[in-house]
Amino acid sequence: MSNDAQTPGTQTLTVPHLGTSTVGYRFGKPYDPALPTLVLVNSFTTSVDLYRPQFADPQLSGVANLLAIELYGHGLMRSTYEHFTYWDSAVANLQVLRELGIEQAFVLGTSQGGWVAARMALLAPGVVRGIVPLGTSMDDESRRSRDLGCWDGIEFCTPSIDALAEPVGDDWTVADEFVDAVLAAGLGADVSDDERAFWRTTYRRHYAGDDGRRRLRISTINLRDRDGLHARLGDVRCPVLWLHGTADGVYSVANAGEEIRMFSGSANAELRVVDGGQHFLSASHPAVVNAAAAEFVGRWA
Repeated sequence: MSNDAQTPGTQTLTVPHLGTSTVGYRFGKPYDPALPTLVLVNSFTTSVDLYRPQFADPQLSGVANLLAIELYGHGLMRSTYEHFTYWDSAVANLQVLRELGIEQAFVLGTSQGGWVAARMALLAPGVVRGIVPLGTSMDDESRRSRDLGCWDGIEFCTPSIDALAEPVGDDWTVADEFVDAVLAAGLGADVSDDERAFWRTTYRRHYAGDDGRRRLRISTINLRDRDGLHARLGDVRCPVLWLHGTADGVYSVANAGEEIRMFSGSANAELRVVDGGQHFLSASHPAVVNAAAAEFVGRWA
């Protein structure tokens, strides 16, 4: 892949999952084996760029290696097989750690990244030392979650899934309206012009041509049709620090309050509510998230 197709600072490596996959990843600074590692898992259709505020924080970078890994369908991730699920992303993330020689890590995930973090903890309890879910849900898109004030993910995703069903030409790029809808859900109404322009450009780079259309469609199907984790959460043994914003327009604090109690086998499971925090909490309230993550890693490393 040519360098001009890549986000600055992002690298790729190959893992064997799904008939071999090329994974986009980025370290915040050169890897230091003396520090623990904090894996950062991005939200729906974003990339490693979601974690720019974390990479820029010297306090957080001083206590952990920051390693953002892109999910299937996102960023620079490509695979031999066209279809994938969140379980596949969890497996690929673990294989990235193995390829990089990192034996154990903490995992922080925003929105869909939160349930990928939980999947990683379930699949590899000897590798994952603790998880930090942000603005997430461990359910499928259920009536139960909507009754607790969560969004209607089926209503949000289905029009895009239908609109992306037919092949397109090489000149196709994702519509700005799609990007704006994701930003509104993730960051609320007050998105700056610079931030909006940044993400529109980033999305156009990653979701272009018929390959981009297919990956965007499968990513949206995954969001709408994912399996829930409720019956599995008791098997998560590592510590859990769940941060959730009061202004999250996708998943509610009430839902988080119910689900944190489902981590019944965890060494320590805590929910912290962030006043005014948006759905993409790592972007809307980075100072709060960074300080909490640094304390969590320092406590459990």
